Amino acid sequence: MRTFDFAPLYRSTVGFDRLFSMLDQAARLEPSTQQWPPYDIEKVGEDAYRITMAVAGFSQDEIELTQHDTTLLVTGQKKDRESERDYLHRGIAARAFRQTFSLADHVKVTGARLENGLLAVDLVREVPEALKPRRIAIGSQAAIGQDNEPARIDGRAEDCSKAA
Repeated sequence: MRTFDFAPLYRSTVGFDRLFSMLDQAARLEPSTQQWPPYDIEKVGEDAYRITMAVAGFSQDEIELTQHDTTLLVTGQKKDRESERDYLHRGIAARAFRQTFSLADHVKVTGARLENGLLAVDLVREVPEALKPRRIAIGSQAAIGQDNEPARIDGRAEDCSKAA
């Protein structure tokens, strides 16, 4: 297993602590925990994403999606139907799962649907207007009120430096 030392980055960056923690956490995950259920993450637009998970055998009422801040949790728990069927061979996995996704700031779940054993979760990044970049006009000194013109008192010019 490969390890990374983020200490030089901590010394030269400000505000990226969460990113480094996520990278460190991802490096420590066991490979087996990331394999079930299989999923795809795709970018479907400028600020739109989709997570597609293969959840064959699960119904809508057996899957739960929860978003808390920047974490999306998808869990699946099969209802006990063992007594209904007598299996000769059981090849479709029906085990419970819990998959967590770390979302960027301002990413929200806009919808989810289950079709043909695939769970599609749509996400969109909505940056508030207050946080979007804005153009700032540069004004002249006269517009700001910091000119070098002598002050006028009673219709005549007076040099402020001599009056003091």
